[in-house]
Amino acid sequence: MTFDDETRGDGDTFHPLGEAWQENLEDALEDTEYDAKLGLEMAKDAMRVTEGELSEEAFYDRYHEDVMAEFGEDERPVERPDDDGRLENTLSKFGLDEESRRDVMKKMGGAGAVGLGAWGTAAGGGNGDGPDDPQPAVQDEHGREDPGEGVQWGMALDLEYCDGCLSCVVACAEEHNWDQGANWMYILDYEDDTTSEEFTNRLIRPCQHCTDAPCEKVCPTTARHTRDSDGLVLTDYGVCIGCRYCQVACPYGVNYFQWEEPTVSEDEIDDEHIYDERDRPVNSRGPRGVMEKCTFCATRQDGTQGPELVGRTACEDACPPEVIQFGDMNNPNSDPQQYIDNTAKSRSIVRLEAQLPATEDVESALGGGSTDLESVVNDVEDLDEETIALLKAVEILADEDQPENEQNNTLIEQETAIVDLVGVLQEQGLDLKSEDVLVQLDLAEEPGEGEEFAGPSENLAQTRLEEFAGTPHSRFKLLEDIGTNPNVVYLGNQPGPNAHQVEGPVSYDQVGQTDNRKDVLDQGTVGLDF
Repeated sequence: MTFDDETRGDGDTFHPLGEAWQENLEDALEDTEYDAKLGLEMAKDAMRVTEGELSEEAFYDRYHEDVMAEFGEDERPVERPDDDGRLENTLSKFGLDEESRRDVMKKMGGAGAVGLGAWGTAAGGGNGDGPDDPQPAVQDEHGREDPGEGVQWGMALDLEYCDGCLSCVVACAEEHNWDQGANWMYILDYEDDTTSEEFTNRLIRPCQHCTDAPCEKVCPTTARHTRDSDGLVLTDYGVCIGCRYCQVACPYGVNYFQWEEPTVSEDEIDDEHIYDERDRPVNSRGPRGVMEKCTFCATRQDGTQGPELVGRTACEDACPPEVIQFGDMNNPNSDPQQYIDNTAKSRSIVRLEAQLPATEDVESALGGGSTDLESVVNDVEDLDEETIALLKAVEILADEDQPENEQNNTLIEQETAIVDLVGVLQEQGLDLKSEDVLVQLDLAEEPGEGEEFAGPSENLAQTRLEEFAGTPHSRFKLLEDIGTNPNVVYLGNQPGPNAHQVEGPVSYDQVGQTDNRKDVLDQGTVGLDF
């Protein structure tokens, strides 16, 4: 059953991932010591808040007495909470010591695969221009999103070039030490009758780090919260009591409960990898009895693991085709915004930069020789006419003033390397500004009789890059219509309402991982006595 207007209003099924998913979550809540009905009702209304059907104040007031009665405290935010001073006293307020806090759950962990149809649209996604595509609220003269205030970490994910190798899943597991099946990063293939078959249908699913996160609205302790400095939605393991209300309220199915002692003990993990700049334990895998999920490598973003890792995630670093682009969504020069702004250009940069000859090799090969286009192609290994045309196309579309690389933005570095190589070819005598060469490379219009040469054409340069790397079939955010404002933008096929998961090219078993958390639970945890 998928989530549509009928199920949304029927009073029974409210969760975007459907009836079966909601029933599983209800069963899980029944196995806690907390009020399952309260958790479900709060999750339902939290999504109404993001949809604009219920105000934050009304939501808070509606459940305040019940939350106080159930938990002894109500720290739910009406506005974004002040993080200062809450970690030290919250546990004592609840009267829970460490052991009782971590023993609140009887069984069940995070779920595995979900119903893909819930993430689809009836038309199977937008085409990059339609109403299904994420539209920025404010745009500059080029139609690009103007920078907001402060940092907001997020991702652009190129589904059409993802090869399903699962390197990101392995890297995430190694970075954060989560237990088998708690897939903070999850890759799935699907079949669909409504999307383009030009590329394999594939979806990458991290936490969406929503700007208006329903999971935060239902947390009674501020364990699930949005970090003011960079918009990351995190879980404070020192405050989480394992009520699992956040798991029910999450529309994307990304939460996992750590119900037994983790396979990697805390003393094996550096404090700098657990505690963030506020000294709150929000990174790496959680201890027993708490909720955990993708953190966008929060302690990397703090700089405590080295300045070279700020603006980078483990999954991005591990991705061979570089389809994961992480960065500041409020910075137009960041990797994700550059990738969204001109996907064909960014795809081309990634593929060209990986095969560029060294500038010293080019200088050595061309020094003192003939420098017409044919001679350069013959003399320089790894440079053919098409590659030179693509390099020049990137240079034509590059900003005259290359932006400074403030946050380890790889695309800026790669584009700079390409522009520098074009400069070296020019310095060695290949006149890449001349009419003859530009026309030969299909990067300029040949002037008519009596017309003046107009120089390189940005339109022709763009066309060359689009023919080389393609443009995405659609651009979308998951479940954007429910108002969570996720900070992950997808480029590629959007699942349709009848999408269903199929096996990918690389199985989770092949890389030492588990596809479905329930497999682990059924085999080793359910039914144990606490």
